[in-house]
Amino acid sequence: MNTTYENTHDTNRSKANSFTQALIKPAWTPATIAMMIIGFMIFWPLGMAMIAYILWGDRLDGIKNDVNRATDSMTDTFRSCGRSAGFSNSNARTGTSTGNAAFDDWREVEIARLEEERRKLEETRREFDSHLRELRRAKDKEEFNSFMDARSGKTSKNSDKKPKTVPKIK
Repeated sequence: MNTTYENTHDTNRSKANSFTQALIKPAWTPATIAMMIIGFMIFWPLGMAMIAYILWGDRLDGIKNDVNRATDSMTDTFRSCGRSAGFSNSNARTGTSTGNAAFDDWREVEIARLEEERRKLEETRREFDSHLRELRRAKDKEEFNSFMDARSGKTSKNSDKKPKTVPKIK
């Protein structure tokens, strides 16, 4: 009993789907003309898009298939280029070889040299950052001491009292 209902439901769905497709097919039908007019009333590019659909809508499946095919071939080309250039996951760090022992040895030495150079650059950068931090700290101390000297000078001029001593930061 359930199978009869499901078959009827599927039949009704396919009839509704074919009716909708027939109603809004890429042709000059009353429905597409009405949608074009409504599109122009809402926002003119929608009306233009509807005209384009009416004129070239029957070619959309072919265009979609062509674009998918071109995209797939381009993706495959990039993947194969990446593998041949050594950009795949199987590189020197994983221990795979190219089949040429001399090249593999040279590659390992160059990679080790570049990693050592990178480590030295990172160390130099850290030292420079530390130096800049110390320079900023010294400049801040100097500016603060200058401010405190100027402040203590103002208070002694404005009052006859003995000025407060301000400790200098070392």
